[in-house]
Parts: sequence; structure tokens; C-alpha cells
Amino acid sequence: MSLSALLQLAASTAIYVLAAGSAKSWALAPSLAKIALTLALYSVGNLIMLRLVRTFGMSAAFSLTAVIQLVAINAVAILVFGEKLGRIEGIGVALAIVSVTLIMLGPALSRP
Repeated sequence: MSLSALLQLAASTAIYVLAAGSAKSWALAPSLAKIALTLALYSVGNLIMLRLVRTFGMSAAFSLTAVIQLVAINAVAILVFGEKLGRIEGIGVALAIVSVTLIMLGPALSRP
């Protein structure tokens, strides 16, 4: 993975985490400014995703960012907003990590 792709991945993750935090803030106290910020952040994140799709391909890019966002956003939900993750949900997160690891390593592992 190139440095540029890694930076784009980090940027999209950071933007999506900010967008999720903004969405939670809007859910707690709705306002037009909060929803506008949330939509703007998600739009910027999606524009970066378009570049990642070009770099990694659609399946790998969306799978990779989905699991990174899953972990990052759950961390924010738990650490910042005090939400709880149950046992079944935790198992689901772990399985998501395993599944994306297999997707990303698949080409290397299937070579003879």
C-alpha cells in the first residue's frame, strides 16, 4: 500500500469518525447547523472514497474502510459517548475484522 493510499485511508476514516460524532450530536440536540455539518463531512469522506476505489478496487476499498470505520466509530461511541457494546455485537465486530482481513489477504494467500 502506497503512502498516498494510506494517507487517503486515514483521512477518510478521520472524516467519517467526525461525521459520525456530528450525527450523534445532532441526534442528541437537533439543529440545522449540525445536520449541514454532518452532510458536508460525509460528502467529503465519500469524495475521498472515490479515489480509494480507483486505487484498491471497489470490493477491497469499501471492505477495508468499512471495518476501519466500524472499529474507530465504535471506539468513539464507547469512549466519548459512553455507549456499551454487548457480547454479540463484540463478536460481530471481531468477525468483521476477520472477514476483511481475509478479503485483503485473499489474493496473496491464494497464490500457488
